[in-house]
Amino acid sequence: MTHVPQIKVPATYIRGGTSKGVFFRLQDLPAAAQVPGAARDALLLRVIGSPDPYGKQIDGMGGATSSTSKTVILAKSSKPDHDVDYLFGQVSIDKAFVDWSGNCGNLSAAVGAFAISGGLVDASRIPQDGMATVRVWQANIGKTIIAHVPITGGAVQETGDFELDGVTFPAAEVQLEFMDPAADEEGGGGSMFPTGNLVDDLEVPGVGTLKATMINAGIPTIFVNAEAIGYTGMELQDAINGDAKALAMFETIRAHGALRMGLIQNLDEAAKRQHTPKVAFVAAPKDYVSSSGKQVAAGDVDLLVRALSMGKLHHAMMGTAAVAIGTAAAIPGTLVNLAAGGGARNAVRFGHPSGTLRVGAEASQVNGEWSVTKAIMSRSARVLMEGWVRVPGDSF
Repeated sequence: MTHVPQIKVPATYIRGGTSKGVFFRLQDLPAAAQVPGAARDALLLRVIGSPDPYGKQIDGMGGATSSTSKTVILAKSSKPDHDVDYLFGQVSIDKAFVDWSGNCGNLSAAVGAFAISGGLVDASRIPQDGMATVRVWQANIGKTIIAHVPITGGAVQETGDFELDGVTFPAAEVQLEFMDPAADEEGGGGSMFPTGNLVDDLEVPGVGTLKATMINAGIPTIFVNAEAIGYTGMELQDAINGDAKALAMFETIRAHGALRMGLIQNLDEAAKRQHTPKVAFVAAPKDYVSSSGKQVAAGDVDLLVRALSMGKLHHAMMGTAAVAIGTAAAIPGTLVNLAAGGGARNAVRFGHPSGTLRVGAEASQVNGEWSVTKAIMSRSARVLMEGWVRVPGDSF
């Protein structure tokens, strides 16, 4: 009996923000996977260890959560005034598909560093010491991200004293600017508010009619009030992720919101679009204890936000959802803005299950239409392992 040997594919395993994933240079992928399609998806599924009916991804690099079932492909940019093209693939844990419909804001923090270390950024743009500005084209949604990456001795600096709630150890700070983050290219009619309203009445069978802010900024997101669905906004993962009825409710809200946002044409399509849109619920500030045991005081935050990713409550906050939160908070009248006390603001600090996060956004209204020039937040990133991943040669 003949056996197919494993092949080796150059790869780097990196933590970016509160996520981690397997990073590839496009040029290092097998030829069949260098173009979008079934071969690429099959390769990435096998690398991560999906689909896994056990839900553990034991036979792959994934960690069996939405935050750790991620892949990134980078290439020298084909766009003017950009250094690198960044493509993100969210790998389903229990189903055989890769969702390319959105960005990962957390892994965005690692893109600049990987691009520099991988020789994808012109050497003349990298200082010996100081800050390298990497211009990233986010290919999933057609947006620009500016990453400010610290450089020491001509190399990326990864260690430092910047602390990020949801990440155990400190590291070097990477500031990200999400330029013109509203209305991605994948849907929503090109408008920040695809329904034309800051707040809608969203009819959800079996749940009721919910007030909802549906926004395209960073990532399409549906915001509802915590109290309207029986929550306080102080919940941690265990309060929701073991409750099958609650998870089904959130998926129903997500599907009906996606339909109203124009992201899908019928409800059945929602199952094939797990990565977007996100569902989040908001509440006014309250004292609570984070998942690490850290006390978060009501006075430390402007509002509380909990968000679901790939069908489960996220352990912290997705970076792209943080962009949506910052953008919505900057626009008076949205549910996010109202939960934060209303009025004009250009930054917000919100409480999430792991602690707090600050995000800024610059919003303005012209001829009745809201626009946001950029959203800003700080994350960190660190290489965990580099070398090759191995997959059976007949797996793609």
